Amino acid sequence: MPKVLVPLAQGCEELEAVTIIDLLRRGGIEVITAALDHQPVTASRGTVLLADTTLDQVLDETFDMIVLPGGLPGADHLAQDERLRALLQRHAESGHWTAAICAAPKVLARAGLLDGRTATHYPGALAPSDAPQARLTTAPVVVDERVVTGRGPGSAMDFALQLIELLQDRDCREGVERDLMRDA
Repeated sequence: MPKVLVPLAQGCEELEAVTIIDLLRRGGIEVITAALDHQPVTASRGTVLLADTTLDQVLDETFDMIVLPGGLPGADHLAQDERLRALLQRHAESGHWTAAICAAPKVLARAGLLDGRTATHYPGALAPSDAPQARLTTAPVVVDERVVTGRGPGSAMDFALQLIELLQDRDCREGVERDLMRDA
């Protein structure tokens, strides 16, 4: 069973966080949520999320993918966290997947993981000067090598379904999508 880490920061976008967590679990993927500290996470619209653990508790674990929900100031908190930056870099160097949606691609950019890649992001969240070696696009979801980026809350479902396909397979993705009663 693939194992995914979803770090949760104060001010994250709850629609993205919950959609990612829920759909990946529907796809038979083990999802571990980790807060940056020991507090419940108050998301950008006031929803309170309780993480499974803290980031400190999972720093030495191996994951098939690390997925960063966006939102502000959540993505800023993720970008400022040196522990997360080091984890993302180690993770990428080991050939594992990294993914970020909305404002969170800025975290990947600061870690150097968008260099030479095409990526999408929420408008205004990532300036060309923040990722001068990346090709920025307005596509809803972009997969470039082992990096996946998503545009924003409206693309959260497509983003999560793409992650399922990458970690499991197309049949699993289609099964999850069918059960959601979405037109495929």
